[in-house]
Amino acid sequence: MSATQAYLESATGSNPVEIHLLVNHIVQDSLDAGASDIHIEPWDDVLGVRVRVSGILQELVYIPMEYHPQICGRIKVMANLASHLKDVPQDGKAAPPEFDGVQLRVSIFPTVKGEKIVIRVFNPQARTYDINSLGFDEETLERYTRVLNKPTGLILLTGPTGSGKTTAIYASIGFLLEKHQNTVAIASVEDPVEQNLMWVNQAQLNPPQDFTYVAALRSLMRQDPEVIMIGEIRDVDTATIAVTAGMTGHLVLSTIHSGTTSGVFARLINMDIEPFLLASSVIGILGVRLVRMNCTQCVSAYTPDDYALHHLRQHESDDFVEQALASQLFHCGWGCESCHNTGFDGRGMVTELMAVDENVREPVMNKRPTREIQQAAVNGGMQTLWDGGLRRVTSGESTIEEVLMKVAAEML
Repeated sequence: MSATQAYLESATGSNPVEIHLLVNHIVQDSLDAGASDIHIEPWDDVLGVRVRVSGILQELVYIPMEYHPQICGRIKVMANLASHLKDVPQDGKAAPPEFDGVQLRVSIFPTVKGEKIVIRVFNPQARTYDINSLGFDEETLERYTRVLNKPTGLILLTGPTGSGKTTAIYASIGFLLEKHQNTVAIASVEDPVEQNLMWVNQAQLNPPQDFTYVAALRSLMRQDPEVIMIGEIRDVDTATIAVTAGMTGHLVLSTIHSGTTSGVFARLINMDIEPFLLASSVIGILGVRLVRMNCTQCVSAYTPDDYALHHLRQHESDDFVEQALASQLFHCGWGCESCHNTGFDGRGMVTELMAVDENVREPVMNKRPTREIQQAAVNGGMQTLWDGGLRRVTSGESTIEEVLMKVAAEML
């Protein structure tokens, strides 16, 4: 039973529910579960609370609908939002003093049932930004640190929303901090700042005051930075500044949305960035995905379903599949109290590093198809996302179904 449920059941006529305590219990339960998001959703006669754990929504508690207006009011006050507005979307931020260092990003959205609340939870104590814990194989880790050790150039991290890009870019900055301590000037422009870092001059966007990525970066270039972290490249102006900075004596790290690692070049070319500029500035692209990890308390051998085996055979030989089945190579968690009967406990990162060398620059310069750029990188020793995902499977850390869903979806 959650602490929120226990608190609701303990309420009596002489000891009624106090809304601020109820909200605190919801937040604390979410922190205890390691949740990244809280969904508070009004239905016909009940208020449902779900939390996103390891990328999957799961039920936390159901609350009587009578508390919905008060919960909305309390959260709006916490996030400095207009309490009297109930029919327009609102966004805000809160840093409750009861939860040391925890930051909440609040989104209010009006639905036909009432206001829905989604809270993104930033818990610095639950996050690790150690580059050695990202899940690199030894060879890829060595290659990535070699890229990070370069004094200038543009390093891009790519993947879908929730794939671990932020964790990876913070870990990359952490590596540079550990290496250089306070002997280099490191600055960032973020939206929002998710973790305060010592010796990093962090700026947070404020669009209502025209403090956008472009405005911030143009000003930042006069601040004598050596390393620049850009939260995300979203448009041609930001991309142009990032590319230019990478070519003029700065090491730049940023994220960009792209379906594949090699597809980053096509994405930037579609932003009207010249191929020769990309070939000259981009020194590495890191693709990341997160896969759920098997619960170590209930993991054991299993046989994947026919659907998974069919798609596995599209990527690996029949001999590999048959040998894996015969040796009981595949493992999954079956569900237990420790993992709340999900079979999974936490997530692990799967990575693909494209270190940009002459083999990659040539097809980029000539605007060759994405598949040719990908093949050039593989010929140069790149371990693909599929390779990394399969390594998670063969080590018993995750399931083939999970890897097919999160890593190989674009390959199916």
